[in-house]
Amino acid sequence: MSRQGILRAGMLAAALVFLGLGVALGEYRGVMQKAVKICLECIGIG
Repeated sequence: MSRQGILRAGMLAAALVFLGLGVALGEYRGVMQKAVKICLECIGIG
């Protein structure tokens, strides 16, 4: 495996760890609430 391949694998592993931590801590709820609010404001409802 080349140096670039090892770096890519390491970055992918780190991303998956942080993604898992965010889901485990329930951060997706806050992100979804903010996204819905922004979308509703964008179309003039919120």
